[in-house]
Amino acid sequence: MRHKHGYRKLGRTSTHRSALLKNLAIAIIKYEKMETTLQKAKELRGYIEKLITRARKGDSNAHRAVFASLQDKVTTKKLVEEIAPKYVDRNGGYTRIIKTRTRRGDAASMAFIELV
Repeated sequence: MRHKHGYRKLGRTSTHRSALLKNLAIAIIKYEKMETTLQKAKELRGYIEKLITRARKGDSNAHRAVFASLQDKVTTKKLVEEIAPKYVDRNGGYTRIIKTRTRRGDAASMAFIELV
C-alpha cells in the first residue's frame, strides 16, 4: 500500500525520474504551456512551484539555487528575471492543470499544464 507516500514513481528509476522532471520544468519555463500525461503534470507541479518560489527573490543565490536544479542558463535567466517577478505577491498556485483527452495509443489521460 502507498498510503501517504510522497511522490509518484512514474515507472522510472530515481535518476531517470529526476532527469524527466528537470526536462519538463525546462520545457514549461520555455513555452509556458505544454501537454503531458496527467500524472507527470501533477508531479511537475510541485517541482516547478518550488523553483518559482526560490526564484522570486531574484538575487544571485536564487540564480544559483535554480541553476543547480535546471542546469540550463537560458531557462534559469528567464525564470528568475521574467517569470518569477510576476508572482511576487502570490503565495503559491503558480500553475494550472487542465485535463484534455485520453491518448489513443495507450489510453493515458492527458493534461495541459501552464503557468497562471
